[in-house]
Amino acid sequence: MARTARHSNAPPAPRAWQRMLSGRRLDLLDPSPLDVEIEDIAHGLARVARWNGQTIGKHAFSVAQHSLVVEDICRKLAPEWDKKRRLMALLHDAPEYVIGDMISPFKAALGLDYKAFEAKLEAAVHLRFGLPVQMPAIVKTTIKRADIICAYFEAVQLAGFTEAEAKRFFGAPPRGMALKLKPMETAAVQEAFLKRFRSLIDPA
Repeated sequence: MARTARHSNAPPAPRAWQRMLSGRRLDLLDPSPLDVEIEDIAHGLARVARWNGQTIGKHAFSVAQHSLVVEDICRKLAPEWDKKRRLMALLHDAPEYVIGDMISPFKAALGLDYKAFEAKLEAAVHLRFGLPVQMPAIVKTTIKRADIICAYFEAVQLAGFTEAEAKRFFGAPPRGMALKLKPMETAAVQEAFLKRFRSLIDPA
C-alpha cells in the first residue's frame, strides 16, 4: 500500500536572523562568530540611542559614544589593563547593535531569558575578536562600575536628572572625576568607534 503524503498546514517558523549591511545574516538564537563584523557593530551602535532618545542636543547620545566613554573611564580606573581588557570595555554593549538599548527597568521586567539571550550574542562577539567568552570577574566589575559612572553623568548632563536623583540611582561619581558629554553626529562617532577598535585590536 502506498503511503499517503502528509501535508503540514503549520505556519513557517518566524525569522530569527537579521541581515547586516555587510551582507552577513546573524542568527539571533544561535549567533555565529563568523557572522560578526566590527563595521556592522559600529554602524548599529552609532545609531542606537541611549535613554530611548530622551536626551538634549541636536543628536542622540549613542551607545557607540557611551562605549567610548566607558572604555576611557576604565583606563582611569584600571590603568594597568592590557589591550584585550580595554577592548572588552569598548565592546561591553556590542549586543545592542542587533537588539537595541533596552532601558534597565524593561530588562528587569523581561527577566533572565533576556540576559541569557544577550550573553549568547556577547559570547559570539568575544570569540570573533579573540576575547574570553566570559569576562574575568574583576574585568566585569570594573566595566560595570565605569558604566554606572558614565550613566550618572549622562543622567545629569543629558537626560534631565537632578544631581540628587542621579546620586540616588547611580551613586556619586569618584571624587575628582569630571566628564563633559556632548552627543556626537552619527558618522563621526561611528568612525571614532572604529578607530578606537583598530587601535585596540592591533597587537603592537
